[in-house]
Amino acid sequence: MTIPYTPIVGTLGYVMSPDGKRTLLIHRNARPDDQHLGKYNGLGGKMEPGEDVIACMRRELREEADIEAISLHLRGTISWPGFGPDGEDWLGFIFRIDSFVGTPLTSNPEGTLSWVEVDQIMDLPMWEGDRHFLPLVFDNSVGQFHGVMPYENGHPVGWTFSVL
Repeated sequence: MTIPYTPIVGTLGYVMSPDGKRTLLIHRNARPDDQHLGKYNGLGGKMEPGEDVIACMRRELREEADIEAISLHLRGTISWPGFGPDGEDWLGFIFRIDSFVGTPLTSNPEGTLSWVEVDQIMDLPMWEGDRHFLPLVFDNSVGQFHGVMPYENGHPVGWTFSVL
């Protein structure tokens, strides 16, 4: 018998600076019990009942950075089977936010927010799997990507994707 695929659905957004050279990342350094402790990541989180993915991304940006997204582009989706701390499956909608209003917070309850040069992101501590898909997020010559990245014991064990 096959176990049904019932992922936790979430959003992950990369807010771009007006010149398009930097992105706003959170350094998850505030909670010792955080699964993401010490890692840099985009902004986002779990979708709530009654939300669509755009509403979720906008809410997460308001909650985490106190900004309002003006221009959002869905860059792709990723299925992360086994990603959660107890092996939960995740399905993420990956956005690039090309314009926004407001002044981003410098920190929130999860960590420190900072602008990072896109060409320096790979030098930061992050989820191992992020190194596979992040180039696709920032490469305007690549269409939407839709991938699968299974995780086991906190590490990716594969990566396949299709591009539209």
